Amino acid sequence: MPPEPEATAERVFVALADPSRRSILAGLAADGPATATDLADRLPITRQAIAKHLALLAEAGLVIAEPGERRRVRYRLDSAPMRVAQQFLAALARDWDGPLAALRHHLDSQEGNTGEHS
Repeated sequence: MPPEPEATAERVFVALADPSRRSILAGLAADGPATATDLADRLPITRQAIAKHLALLAEAGLVIAEPGERRRVRYRLDSAPMRVAQQFLAALARDWDGPLAALRHHLDSQEGNTGEHS
C-alpha cells in the first residue's frame, strides 16, 4: 500500500489526466464556486458528464461539495491535494537531479575525451 502522500498524488494525477476535468477546475478557479448546472452553462460538457467529473474530482479531494440554496450543491476548489502532488513531484525531481547531473558530467567528459583523440 503506497504511503498517503503518494496515494493523494496518484488521485490528483488521475483526475488531471482528463481534459474535461481540467476545464472544470479551470472554470472553478476563474469564476469561483459553482453548481454542476452553472458549469454546464459555461463549458461544452453536458450537466450529466460534469456531475460524473465532479464526483471524481471530489474523490481526489480537488473540489468540495457545499450545500447551497434550494438544495443545490455548489463546488469549490481545494488546493491541498494539488500541493501534495507538487511536493511529490518536487521530491521526485530532487531524486533525479543528482544522477542526471552525474550522467551529464560523464557524457560531457566522454565528449571531451573523444575530441582530444581525433
